[in-house]
Amino acid sequence: MPILNKDMTLCISLSARPSNNGTRFHNYLYDQLGLNWIYKAFAPTDLAQAIAGVRGLGIRGCAVSMPYKEDVIALVDAMDPSAKAIDSVNTIVNDGGRLTAYNTDYTAIEQLLERNAVPSGSSVLLQGAGGMAKATAAALRDAGFRNVTIVARNEASGRSLADLYGFEWRAELGDATADMIINVTPMGMAGGAEADSLSFPLAAVDAAKVVFDVVALPPETPLIKAGRAAGKQVITGAEVATIQALEQFVLYTGIRPTDQQVRDAEAFVRAQ
Repeated sequence: MPILNKDMTLCISLSARPSNNGTRFHNYLYDQLGLNWIYKAFAPTDLAQAIAGVRGLGIRGCAVSMPYKEDVIALVDAMDPSAKAIDSVNTIVNDGGRLTAYNTDYTAIEQLLERNAVPSGSSVLLQGAGGMAKATAAALRDAGFRNVTIVARNEASGRSLADLYGFEWRAELGDATADMIINVTPMGMAGGAEADSLSFPLAAVDAAKVVFDVVALPPETPLIKAGRAAGKQVITGAEVATIQALEQFVLYTGIRPTDQQVRDAEAFVRAQ
């Protein structure tokens, strides 16, 4: 990484509980590609002020994580179709003070469903109703999944998300099972109050064919560990994080790294 200098381009991330995943991924690629750039993670105490700082300081790119994916919409100048279609933002690009919002979470979910050859006829339990849940629900709908149930205790947001994509809603998991279970809540996230919690009961894990957790930290969440122990096909939040971060990198820099460079950056993240 080059020594800090006045010409260095800055990109940041905003999250309630920042990790080093994005920081290591982006900075590794900056170094490999010889870019005079640097990436830093922040936990904002005032979201509006943070976004004003992106604009006023000329920060080139800003990743947005839970729980800010919807709140930032009112703070940007334009919504790319990728974000506008689902009213959820995970990426902001600053072009001379004009902030445009994107969503690369959708792309990551879409690619992982295809890569893992998950049949679109599968039944799905999707737990969560926030910004990331919107991206996941949209990707499921667009991939042809129809038998999807949104599980969310908040009836207003749960029903709204389910109705938006033509899915069902239920307040509690109860004894529900499905071919694929997807956690899109903070349950199992390192540093949180529910870091050790299993987001689905073991009965649902045992009944599933695919276990999917979008939580990226730790790479092996309680749900992913339970899925592996049960011999299920698993899709991890770390995989989601790599794809969405790659697409952010391209939006920020205009450069698409090679597949090998991405694999090397992914390995660098895992080595922390």
